[in-house]
Amino acid sequence: MSFAPVSALSPLDGRYAGKLAPLRPLMSEQGYMHRRVQVEVAWFIALSDAGFAEFKPLTPGARKYLMGLVSHFSEADALAIKEIEKTTNHDVKAVEYWIKSKFEARPELESAAEFVHFACTSEDINNTSHALQIQAARDQVVLPALDGILATLRKMAGDFAAVPMLSRTHGQTASPTTVGKEIANVVVRLAKAREQIAAVKLMGKMNGAVGNYNAHLAAWPDFDWEAFSRKVVETPAPQGLGLVFQPFSIQIEPHDYMAELFDALARANTILVDFSRDVWGYISLGYFKQRLKAGEIGSSTMPHKVNPIDFENAEGNLGLANALLRHLSEKLPISRWQRDLTDSTVLRNVGVAFGYAVLAYASLATGLGKLELNEAALAEDLDSSWEVLAEPIQTVMRRYGVAGAYEKLKEVTRGQAVTAEALHGLIRSLEIPEAEKERLLTMTPGSYTGKAAELARRVGGGQA
Repeated sequence: MSFAPVSALSPLDGRYAGKLAPLRPLMSEQGYMHRRVQVEVAWFIALSDAGFAEFKPLTPGARKYLMGLVSHFSEADALAIKEIEKTTNHDVKAVEYWIKSKFEARPELESAAEFVHFACTSEDINNTSHALQIQAARDQVVLPALDGILATLRKMAGDFAAVPMLSRTHGQTASPTTVGKEIANVVVRLAKAREQIAAVKLMGKMNGAVGNYNAHLAAWPDFDWEAFSRKVVETPAPQGLGLVFQPFSIQIEPHDYMAELFDALARANTILVDFSRDVWGYISLGYFKQRLKAGEIGSSTMPHKVNPIDFENAEGNLGLANALLRHLSEKLPISRWQRDLTDSTVLRNVGVAFGYAVLAYASLATGLGKLELNEAALAEDLDSSWEVLAEPIQTVMRRYGVAGAYEKLKEVTRGQAVTAEALHGLIRSLEIPEAEKERLLTMTPGSYTGKAAELARRVGGGQA
């Protein structure tokens, strides 16, 4: 049975399917099956090398064939496993039977068929498969998307390092900054969050039904199964799994690393929500224009509108991603006794959480690519806000011991429209050195930006 995207229940597989193509082979059920096959094959080959008399080392040809089952795994293979599952009603057992079916007419493999899934509980396969899925999605899709946003923001920080901008604290006019410096703030925050995502160690366990190697030791009591499992888990792919070994578990890997990763990803997403809202506001103020797209309609009734839809889309999808990520991080480390099924139920939605995040990153990247700085609007806003120079005037007054400096400036500026002329008149009346008066008289809202340009260039490149 096939469905058109227009009939999809989730917009990830419907409206936005094309934007998430890189994620689908990694985080879909097909991707999950693919990783299960990878884990089973790695374990099977490793068992053949363990030195057991009952399972001799596989020939190079057999190893190549088995590796091919992993590297060439296809949608047809996934559908074949699903067909087996109709009988087994058990998805991991279906994978085991599918692998064994591939041994037909291969005597070397047929004779060793019972070593497929040997001493394993389903969760030995599932926990490592999820880790491999997450590893691929993080390293191949999520981090590159974040890196693309960071690269764009770094360039903007450098390009706009010296472009003055009126700040607003509590929505009210405040000491000026530069466009580049405000973007640099986001770069620094996002870069730290990105590194925390990348630094999370992805773990896997291969220790049996309740984590004690019970079945393993029943078969070979004198064999070091813990060292063997560690080797399978930590040896780089394709010979091993390339994960970090988890030595202590119940039936399931505790999932604490997943919670750590999902929390880190949610923090990055929160930073981008904050940024998306700010850019939305700057577009509303006219600080940014958006490049027009031929044929695009902003409003069904107001022809003039160019709506900041990319930033709205990003904000909404980041919220959906975080709702799922936070549930996952709170739910997954909790299990009744040695295991219940609630972890498996929600783990099937990791791809959905990643999907909404990746969709948001794509929208944000698109939106950033449309932005054009409107320096005229920025300058006009600054020129209408001379009251922001009350701050430097009163600090100079304080330097020279003028009593009640803050209070005097508050009287003539707070809640009032302040003109350049009025401010200059005040400066000339001050009892401070003439050189300081002249310095203050040359100051404008656009020149009062402190180290903003230097700080922005420190992040975005260029000369400080």
